Amino acid sequence: MKRIAVWLCAVLCLFLTVLLIGYLFYVAREIEQQSNVDEAQPADVILVLGAAEYRGKPSPVLQARLNHALLLYLQHDAPYILTTGGAGGDPDFTESEVGRAYLVEHGVPSEAIITEEGSTTGQSVDAAAETMHRMGLHSCIVVSDGYHIYRVKRLMQAQQIKVYGSPRPQIGVTTELQKRWLYLRQAAGFVLWQAGINI
Repeated sequence: MKRIAVWLCAVLCLFLTVLLIGYLFYVAREIEQQSNVDEAQPADVILVLGAAEYRGKPSPVLQARLNHALLLYLQHDAPYILTTGGAGGDPDFTESEVGRAYLVEHGVPSEAIITEEGSTTGQSVDAAAETMHRMGLHSCIVVSDGYHIYRVKRLMQAQQIKVYGSPRPQIGVTTELQKRWLYLRQAAGFVLWQAGINI
């Protein structure tokens, strides 16, 4: 009887593992489809997800996100830009403040820029949503890398915010294998969030 119970438990674990892997690949496919869609339209704020900064200067990825947000702002798609991102090991600068400085340098009025810090996507989204609720802002255009937008949209929608995704233009060359890895990594982050682990 004990051997049967152990065997049934092993079969159940195998079934659940296969189910989880299948679900991860399904979500990764959804992420891939979202990554190529630009939904930009008038909203209350443009939300820019942070990326690396180097001694107060945006990395190429962060700069591409900021430039895309700047374009949307100049098209009058939203009256505010909200930059996010924490220190990332730099004691003197945060990604959100570096983003703010860059946008001001490029003509965006400082009063049109909101900053929120967060060490992870989950923290950044929570802080941004809290600020939006406090300011009475109900919709946003999310600007990030294409593979990032699906998860950010779902996290913001869970906070009762209307979200439109607008991926920044591609810079550099990304192989298909690298893309698949990025989609799977974001899928894992999304599934963890669904399980109550916000990373």
